[in-house]
Amino acid sequence: MMTRNRHAFHKMLQMLAVVVGLGVAIAPASQAAERKKAATKVQPAKSASASKSAVRKAEPKARAVAASKSSRSMVASKSGSRMVASKRGAVAKVAYAPPPRPSYGQIAGLHGAQDPLDLKSSVALVVDQETHEVLFSKNDHAVLPIASLTKLMTGLLVSEARLPMEEMITITQDDVDTEKGSRSRLTVGTTLTRGEMLHLALMSSENRAAHALGRTYPGGMSTFVGLMNAKARMLGMADTRYVEPTGLSSSNQSSARDLALLVDTAYRDSRLRELSTSPSYTVDVGARTLQYNNTNRLVHSSAWDIGLQKTGYISEAGQCLVMQAKVAGRKLIMVFLDSAGKFSRIGDAERVRRWVESAPAASPLGKPVALRHEGQAPLQVSAAASVGSLGGLGMADLMSKGH
Repeated sequence: MMTRNRHAFHKMLQMLAVVVGLGVAIAPASQAAERKKAATKVQPAKSASASKSAVRKAEPKARAVAASKSSRSMVASKSGSRMVASKRGAVAKVAYAPPPRPSYGQIAGLHGAQDPLDLKSSVALVVDQETHEVLFSKNDHAVLPIASLTKLMTGLLVSEARLPMEEMITITQDDVDTEKGSRSRLTVGTTLTRGEMLHLALMSSENRAAHALGRTYPGGMSTFVGLMNAKARMLGMADTRYVEPTGLSSSNQSSARDLALLVDTAYRDSRLRELSTSPSYTVDVGARTLQYNNTNRLVHSSAWDIGLQKTGYISEAGQCLVMQAKVAGRKLIMVFLDSAGKFSRIGDAERVRRWVESAPAASPLGKPVALRHEGQAPLQVSAAASVGSLGGLGMADLMSKGH
């Protein structure tokens, strides 16, 4: 009996141990479950907070992208600056560029004159160099700024003076453009021969080179400018006035008829013919070699036989071009002033060439009469009335106020 009771007691102890063991095991599991349940309650709050933080971080980027996209359609801001967006969406602020100033010809209304060839130049003159016949004329008496066509007179004086072309000339601060602020690759201190300076001035319209030629002329700049005007009077260029040798000043003015006289005279100088029509030229400046190209692209064209040429541009003068060229077997002098558009002077020359080639027996517009051309055999042009002619009036007569 006692043995049986002891056996039952041991069983009870075993069962109690099992129950206690299960309780110990269940407690951590239930605690873990409770912690997990609590964590699930907190997690949404944390996720919402993180989501709001991510949104706050993304907002500036989104605004930047939106601003970049909207800037593409923006033309100008209130301050007058333009916003320009690149392909990558980057925004760059650039200064607002004011519209170019009108030329003297535009102010005077010369572009209102129409002509059969629909030229973009407000002033034009085409003369047969040998027969002295005017083939085409438009406002040929109007006196306008001539820009770098000035350099043709500069080159003529330097060449005729027979100065040593191998003499070295150094660019100084005096040669830097203070009139228009134009740039030049001939830095102060650059030294080239007079011949090289003359080549660059006539071929690529190098302003510092032209100024240096006048500055180093015997007697200095004032003497040189005086000789430019004296030469113009000798040639009968009564509508012409020079104040400096580059053409940067709008006070350098002339008419198409006067410039035809200058081209005819300059063409007789073989040096000017060669240098002005040279397609390109290189000069050595210290350790650098500088390549220059002709400002008149027609010298590269096989369709043209150009004997002499010069281009010019300042805003007051518009695009200008003078040439001596052989077209359809005829030696022609062409003058185009105040052309509107970067390539319009070239287009006008092409129109004239095609017109002459299509009518090789072009008739003169009137009896030839001598222009003012003292000191040598006169170049003559016909007395035919020009389209929209202003009768040789200067700009002082055309406008009540200066430009």
